[in-house]
Amino acid sequence: MTWLCTLFHRALFVLFAIVCASLVGCGPTVDLTHGLTIEAVSTGWLDAGLAGSQNKLVPTVSLKLKNVSDQRLPTLQVNAVFRRVGEDDEFGSRFLTVTGTDGLASSATTDTLVLKSNLGYTSTDPRDEMLKNSHFIDARVDLFAKYGSTQWTRVGEYRIDRRLLAR
Repeated sequence: MTWLCTLFHRALFVLFAIVCASLVGCGPTVDLTHGLTIEAVSTGWLDAGLAGSQNKLVPTVSLKLKNVSDQRLPTLQVNAVFRRVGEDDEFGSRFLTVTGTDGLASSATTDTLVLKSNLGYTSTDPRDEMLKNSHFIDARVDLFAKYGSTQWTRVGEYRIDRRLLAR
């Protein structure tokens, strides 16, 4: 019976150690609307090459993210949801894992991130003429971010400039 008590106490100790270890490094949750800033934003329509025999343009945003919180942001991810101006339906999207488990340190800034929509416009018109077409509908992008196991947080919205970006 003594060996059973010893085994039980060891199991409790191991469980206690695991719980304590999981709590180490867990600070308060960072509100990304205040703890993450978006810098060097540039938008436009990227020449995505040919889709069949037609020219293709896709809305694109490039940016840098800066951690302005006092905590490391592990496994930082960003999601860009593109929509046509005046519409709520998704026009396209792009998901990107920004950092691995090492995360983004406090006061650190990412390299430039480029997020281009998977969908766009196609036409037989030359690319620069596509932007001048009377049926062309401008787009905007909603940016969402999360780190670790937190929920997605909307961190910005930008209108896509009506300008052609080279590949």
